[in-house]
Amino acid sequence: MSAAVLAAVALACAAVSTPAVGKGDQVVAIDILLEPDAAMIDRAQALNARLRENYPKGYTLGAGHAPHVTLVQRYVRAADLDKVAAAVSEATRSGAALPIELKAARIDSVEWAGVGVVVLLMDRSPELLALESAVVQAVEPFAVSGGGADAFVQTPGQQINAETIKYVETFVPASSGERYIPHVTAGTAQLDYVAKLKAEPFQPFTFHGETIAIYHLGNFGTAQKRLWTLKR
Repeated sequence: MSAAVLAAVALACAAVSTPAVGKGDQVVAIDILLEPDAAMIDRAQALNARLRENYPKGYTLGAGHAPHVTLVQRYVRAADLDKVAAAVSEATRSGAALPIELKAARIDSVEWAGVGVVVLLMDRSPELLALESAVVQAVEPFAVSGGGADAFVQTPGQQINAETIKYVETFVPASSGERYIPHVTAGTAQLDYVAKLKAEPFQPFTFHGETIAIYHLGNFGTAQKRLWTLKR
């Protein structure tokens, strides 16, 4: 496992300066993300199918678990979602036009809740980093701390794991800015299988991030419910 991925998902105990959740506030865990084109979706779903052969309990990429490139994950008040969307729309008017070209460089993984989470790591292009920075800054005024399992999409028979809750809590600054590692998560599998998978040859490929969207997050940081899509 690379030191870079560990830095991004180690859930460091960073100090959080965002306001705490107030009593009675309805909070949602959101992912502001890039929705990829068919080139990435097809590759991610093919990899996901292999992972599920090894670990049938893993999730299936598709409409309920959308392949995506995270820009930022935060807890926000449900009442502020429209304001968050407006801020993201305004912040992304300048900069690189969509679709944005991206490159998948290799497969990597991290151990999370006892299984291997497999990702397609991407190059940190200047255009992508500028977009990530703009979105992080746009959302910051609306971010709150202290979100719990009830902030996520609930799946019957499955609890939101502690790693998922902490990851959103500490995404800024632990996984943003200089620590931002763009990737598409392909799914989960047993650790020994993941080690073999990472040893296989990988041919880098280009794809495009077609639009920006806000999703309600589920377990393992899955993008489960689209709440908003950027319109231009």
